[in-house]
Amino acid sequence: MLTTEFVTGAPNWLDLSTPDLEAAAAFYQALLGWEFEPGGTETGGYGMFTLNGKSVAGAMAVPPERAKSSWTVYFRTSDVDATAKAVAQAGGTVPFPPMDVLDFGRMGGFTDRGGAYFGTWQPRKNPGLGAVGGPRTLCWAELYTPDVPAAAAFYGMVFGWETHGAALPGGGGSYTLIRTRGGGEESEFGGLLPLGTAPVQAVPGPHWLPYFEVDDCDATVADVERLGGKLTRAPVEKAGVGTFADVADPFGAHFAVIRSANRSES
Repeated sequence: MLTTEFVTGAPNWLDLSTPDLEAAAAFYQALLGWEFEPGGTETGGYGMFTLNGKSVAGAMAVPPERAKSSWTVYFRTSDVDATAKAVAQAGGTVPFPPMDVLDFGRMGGFTDRGGAYFGTWQPRKNPGLGAVGGPRTLCWAELYTPDVPAAAAFYGMVFGWETHGAALPGGGGSYTLIRTRGGGEESEFGGLLPLGTAPVQAVPGPHWLPYFEVDDCDATVADVERLGGKLTRAPVEKAGVGTFADVADPFGAHFAVIRSANRSES
């Protein structure tokens, strides 16, 4: 499970790239109750979503000709420069070399060997997200990839992740769970899935999909549509997992919502 006691390889940041920051902020405020705190000129307008005073994501305006609207998941590293070298050695690429973000930390942007983009955050003043794992926060992350074994090997080399295969409830195949190194079952924070598992997730190509915990999956889906977003995969209920659905915001950024079967109320 996700906690704010971030260790190497654990998701510790999340941000949204969108062509209309004001409208996107209004959408997520109405949907999840997040407040948006705009950044100053020193951050290039990069701002923070907060919930009850704790950071739950970042956001920035990106012109549509530069990049599609999307969510990016970041993973903790103690040395982003060493991580960049590990990414290259493992067969990935480094489109955004390591850089300092004022005195908050150091970041890098990479693609894995299957083509999925992800970020890394080396904390300094900013340790990472202030709230995860509870209602209306990041609670899970899935990678849609063309080659699950290759992805497991790549991230194992870069972050030391351990993987564990689990049968899906109801005989629906298997699911590859991700754990941080040496953390055991309690450190599982996401999964790896073949790109063709959900046809709609194959459309944007290989990518990381963040999950947000909600009180009621069906009601949240209805709110997404009412607020101008889209349902991309209808709610699914799985015993021991919960009820989840895939959606997109009004600008096409994909994410998932879930009412977990055994969730934290923190």
